[in-house]
Amino acid sequence: MSSVLLRTTPAVRGALRAGALRPAAAAASTSFVRGKATLPDLQYDYGALEPYISGKIMELHHKKHHQTYVTGLNTALETIGEAESKGDFTKAATVAPLLNFHGGGHLNHTLFWENLAPASREGGGQPDGALLKSINEDFGSFDTFRKQMNTALAGIQGSGWAWLAKDKQSGTLGIITRANQDPVSGPYAPLMGIDAWEHAYYLQYENRKAEYFDAIWNVINWKTVASRFEKA
Repeated sequence: MSSVLLRTTPAVRGALRAGALRPAAAAASTSFVRGKATLPDLQYDYGALEPYISGKIMELHHKKHHQTYVTGLNTALETIGEAESKGDFTKAATVAPLLNFHGGGHLNHTLFWENLAPASREGGGQPDGALLKSINEDFGSFDTFRKQMNTALAGIQGSGWAWLAKDKQSGTLGIITRANQDPVSGPYAPLMGIDAWEHAYYLQYENRKAEYFDAIWNVINWKTVASRFEKA
């Protein structure tokens, strides 16, 4: 699981004390205060997930949409830095929605790319070992989990994400949905997320988003998901 619980700036801490920042916004700000966020490289070519996700979608999704979140996050953090230098916590608080949106977008997409892999390599199939055992215990079976995940995705109104998440205290698994780019935070560790924004599928599947939700299971990298499960 990618670490997000690092150091916040004094301005962010001040905004938190004032109740102006949501926890997700604070979490989204913490990994990047020592330097600018950058667009992560993919471990596969844009066309490597075809025919399930087209190369054109992957290129636009990564180079354009994810880059927009990176740029927006850096701009928000620069604004907070300027406010911090002036002791202006009110100004920092006004940036909170942008910090949450762009920071969450960067975190969510970074995790998303990592939990995908070509079907010819690690993608698709089912998990095994401790992760599969936990899925069977908490959902009844892998097929039931998959159906519940797709149902959760179909139920998202507008844009958002569905996540397989682990409760850090109980160790149990559950499905969590988030609107827009709100990241999974607090007591839950995100293990595997599926992007339900139109930009993730529309060029290929148009309004048939259920087909995209079915297809993406063929490129889920369960090795990465299992690693997050073990570390959470």
